Amino acid sequence: MLRVSYGQLLTSRPLFIPTVNLMNTKLETSDLKWTVFPKDDPQWDETSGLDEEKTPVRNYEICSIGRPGQNNWLRTNYIPRGPAVNVYVELTFTVLECASIERAGRSCKETFNLYFYQASTDLANDHFPPWMENPWVKVDTVAADILGRYGPRGASSKTNVKTLRLGPLTANGFYLAFQDQGACMALLAVRVFYRVCPAVVASLASFPETVSHGLVVSAEGNCVDGAESSMGRRPTMYCREDGEWATPAVGECVCMAGREEKEGRTRCTACLMGTFKPNVGDKSCQLCPPNSHTPAPGGTVCNCKIGHYRAITDPPTAACTTPPHAPRSIVAHVNGSMVDLDWSEPLDSGGRGDLYYEVHCLECAGNGPCISCTSLTYYPRPNRLVERKLRVSGLRPRMTYNFRVLALNGVSERSGIGAMGEELNVTTDRDVPLPVSGIQQMGATDSTLKLRWAPPHPPTLTGGNILDYEVKYYEKDQEKPLIMFLKTTASEAHLEKLRANTVYVVQVRARTEAGYGAFGGDSLFQTLSQDPEKAQPQVALIAGTAGVGILLVIAVIIVAIVCVRKHGVNKETDYSDKPPQYLIGHNAKLYIDPFTYEDPNEAVREFAKEIDVSYVKIEEVIGAGEFGEVCRGRLKVPGKKENYVAIKTLKGGYTERQRREFLSEASIMGQFQHPNIIHLEGVITNNCPVMIITEYMENGALDSFLRLNDGQFTPIQLVGMLRGIASGMRYLAEMNYVHRDLAARNILVNSNLVCKVSDFGLSRFLQEGSTDPTYTSCLGGKIPIRWTAPEAIAFRKFTSASDVWGYGIVMWEVMSFGERPYWDMSNQDVINAIEQDYRLPAPPDCPTALHQLMLDCWQRERAARPRFTEIVSSLDKLIRNPASLKITTREQHGTSQPLLDQRTPHYSSFATVGEWLQAIKMGRYEEGFRNAGFTTFSRVRQITTEDLLRMGITLAGHQKKILSSLQQMVPAEKVSSGPGSCY
Repeated sequence: MLRVSYGQLLTSRPLFIPTVNLMNTKLETSDLKWTVFPKDDPQWDETSGLDEEKTPVRNYEICSIGRPGQNNWLRTNYIPRGPAVNVYVELTFTVLECASIERAGRSCKETFNLYFYQASTDLANDHFPPWMENPWVKVDTVAADILGRYGPRGASSKTNVKTLRLGPLTANGFYLAFQDQGACMALLAVRVFYRVCPAVVASLASFPETVSHGLVVSAEGNCVDGAESSMGRRPTMYCREDGEWATPAVGECVCMAGREEKEGRTRCTACLMGTFKPNVGDKSCQLCPPNSHTPAPGGTVCNCKIGHYRAITDPPTAACTTPPHAPRSIVAHVNGSMVDLDWSEPLDSGGRGDLYYEVHCLECAGNGPCISCTSLTYYPRPNRLVERKLRVSGLRPRMTYNFRVLALNGVSERSGIGAMGEELNVTTDRDVPLPVSGIQQMGATDSTLKLRWAPPHPPTLTGGNILDYEVKYYEKDQEKPLIMFLKTTASEAHLEKLRANTVYVVQVRARTEAGYGAFGGDSLFQTLSQDPEKAQPQVALIAGTAGVGILLVIAVIIVAIVCVRKHGVNKETDYSDKPPQYLIGHNAKLYIDPFTYEDPNEAVREFAKEIDVSYVKIEEVIGAGEFGEVCRGRLKVPGKKENYVAIKTLKGGYTERQRREFLSEASIMGQFQHPNIIHLEGVITNNCPVMIITEYMENGALDSFLRLNDGQFTPIQLVGMLRGIASGMRYLAEMNYVHRDLAARNILVNSNLVCKVSDFGLSRFLQEGSTDPTYTSCLGGKIPIRWTAPEAIAFRKFTSASDVWGYGIVMWEVMSFGERPYWDMSNQDVINAIEQDYRLPAPPDCPTALHQLMLDCWQRERAARPRFTEIVSSLDKLIRNPASLKITTREQHGTSQPLLDQRTPHYSSFATVGEWLQAIKMGRYEEGFRNAGFTTFSRVRQITTEDLLRMGITLAGHQKKILSSLQQMVPAEKVSSGPGSCY
C-alpha cells in the first residue's frame, strides 16, 4: 500500500542533479559536536571512520537494544537555508537487523525518525526546542532497504542512502533532529542541499543560475549580443524542481539583421564579407546577389557595384542591374494616315525582366521646326509598351514624322543616364484624304440615327476617288465603351439598334486607293426617349416573366419539401444525438458509454490499462478532487523512460457506487487518443487506494494559469491555445462524445502551453441548500449555468452544439485572462439575461474576429452555431493572417449595462463594406454592392429594397438581415426599405 507523508521519499539513490550544499558532514575535518538528549545518559556517540574512498569522516553511532522506552535525540547545528525554499536531506547510514541479535526483544527497532525545526536565528540550547514531536515537524520514518551489519572490529558493512525533501521553508534557517527508539545503527554522513538550474545559454538567451522553488519557477534572461526578442519582451525559461530547464516559453530571441546563429543557437555572429542578412530572424547569412558586395562584416544589404543599380521596388536580395541598350531595326508600314511600327529587342536588356518601351513623336512640315505630335492616336499606347509594336493613326498628308523608340527598365530612372533609343522618319502620301467633318443628323428615333456629311475637300484626289467611308460610334460617358463600326459607300449612314435617350459619339474617315485618311473630330447625337405606347408590351412581358418565375420558385419549394420528407432532413440534423450517418459502416470509432456495461469493471478492463503499484512513486499532494486527493508522482515502467504523472486517489470508506463512478472517468478517458485530450496512463485497482494515473500538466488549470499570467501572452498565443482546445473538442464530437462541462477550469496546460481537455466525470453531486442555485439534468448532477447552452438548461438537451456554446464561454475566459463569466451575477440572473438575448461583451483588446466567433457560438438556435470543424478552420485562418488580430472591437461606453446585445456587429468595427458583409454572413453579395456603387458606408446607409432587388438579392430573409444591420448603423435615423415601408 502506498502512502503520502510530509516528506515523501523521492528516490533510493542519489541523482546527478545540480545542487548547492548547505551542510555535508563528509567535508568536516573536526568534531561535529551535535547536541544529544538525554544529556545525563547520552546514547549517541560521535566517532571517526573511513568512507568508501578511505577518507576520514565523522559519524554518529547508537545501539540501545534491550532497553525499553528509548527516546534518544541527536540535533544538528543551525543550518542557514540561503535562497532555498525546498531543501533535500541525503542520509548515509547502516542499521543492524533485529533478527540477528539474540534476546533483542520487542523493543528492538530497525528505523529512526527525522525531524526539522525552523528558526530565524541560532537560538537552540539543551532544553529548547523541547525534545518532542511538537514543535518539531516530522519529516519521515526512515528504514533501510538493505540491512547492513557492523561489528566492534570494524567489519565491512553495506550502507543505505536515502534522500528526503523538506519545505517549504520560511525562516532564515533550521535544525535537523534524529530520534532513535531502540535501533542499533550508524549515521555515516548527512548532506543538506538545494537544487538549482545552472546558468545556461539557450535559444540565443543567457539565463542565470536559478534556485528551484517548486514545480516550476520562471526565470528571465537576456538576449545574447547581437540578438533581440522576437516579441519585444525578455525571454523566459522555466526551472523545474529537478534542477532541469524546461523549453523556453515566451519571448524567444532572434539574431539581428547582419548576424546569424552559430554554435547551437548560443551566439549571433556577424555575417562575413561578401554575405549579408537583411532582416531580424532565424535565417542564415546569404551570399551577396550578382554585381554587389559588402564593404565590411555584418552587412544588412549588399551595395551595387559602380554602373549597376537596384529599382526602388527591388528587395535587398535582388541582383544589381543596368539600363538596357537601344532597340534595334525599327520598321514602319504606312497605310494612308496610319503607320504600324515594330522593332527588335535590345542586344542587352540590363539583366532584368521588366523591359518596356516608349515611343516619342515629332511632326515636321517643310523647312520649319519640328513640334511634338498632338493629334495622333496610338494603339495600344505610346508608353510602357511591353510588346514591340505600335499602331499610330491620324497622320496628316504631306507630313514627315520622326519616331524615336526608347528602351527602359526598372533602373533606368535611378541610373541618371538617358534612355537609349533609335529613330525613324516616316513621310505620308500626298493623296491621303483629309478627315471628314461637318456630320449632320437627318433623323432619329429611340433606337436609330440617320446621319449625312459632305465629302472631304477636294472630293477628287490625284490618287483616285473616295472608295468608301468608315463610321465609328459608341455611347458617351462609358468607362469602357463598346466601339462599333459601319462601312458605307455613300456619304451617309443609318445607325440601328441603339439605346433610347442615349448620347452617341460619332467619327467618320474616308478611304481612297492610297489608304484611309484620319478620323474627323467627335460629333455628338442623341436618340429619342422610348414611346410610352411601345413600352406597354414590354411591361406585360416583364410581368409574364415574373409570373413564370414565381411558379418556378413554388415548384422548387415543393420539390425541396418532398426531398426533406423523403430523406428525413430536419433542423436538428447537424447536431443529432445519434452517430453521424457518414460514420456508420466505415469502421468509425465511436465513444462507448461505460455505464452500458452490466459489469462496470469490464469497461475498466477494456479501456484502461492496469498498472503495477510498484511502478508508481507518489511525491506530494497537489490538490483535492471530488473523490479524494490529487497527487504528483513518477511512473517508471520497465523499459520506458521515467515520467511525471498526476494521480487521482479514491479516499477510504467509499461505496461500490462511488468506486464505479470514480473509475468511469478512466473508462471514458481511455477511449481517447488525441494531442489535445488529457492522456490516461492507466489505473491501479488491485491495491488500496484505487488510483487513476494520467499525464502530468505542469501549469495546471487554464483559468488559474491565465489569472496568474494576466496580460503576459499575445493574441496570437491565446489563439493558439484556443485552437488546441477546439481541435480536442472536434475530436470528441467526431467520437460522438458530449462533454457537458467545457470550461477553462477543466482545461489543463503543460509546460509548452499546450492545452488539453480534461474532466470526463459523468456525475456531479447536487449540493442542497446552495445559495447559487444549480439545475439538475435528467442524468443527475449539477449544470454549470454560466457555461451551458439555453436548451441544455431548459430541456436537459446536451449535444455537440451545447458544447460549442460552452466553447464560446471558454474563448471569453481566455481572452479576458481568466475573468469569471457574467462577473458577480447570480445564476438566475444569467439565465434571465440570456433569455432576453443578451450576450457577453468583448473583453478588453479582444480582436473583433474572435468576439464575432464567440457570438456565433452563442446563437439561440443550436443548428445555427458553427461546428468545431468550422471553428478550427476559422482559427487557422486567423493564425495564418495575424494582421486580422489587430482589429479590435470598439470600446463600449457606459457601465449601466453589464451585458450588451451584439448579435449584429456595428459597422464602425469594419474598415470596408466587404468586411461588414462578411461579418453578417452576406459576403456573397460583395461584388454586387461594388458593381452598384455601394462601396462606402455613406452610400450603404441610403440603400433601399429596390436597390437590393437590382443587385439580385431576392431572398426576403437576406434583405431583412441587411436592412436590420443598417438599423444599427443609423439608430437615430430612418432607413428606407422602398415605397410604403419604413423603420
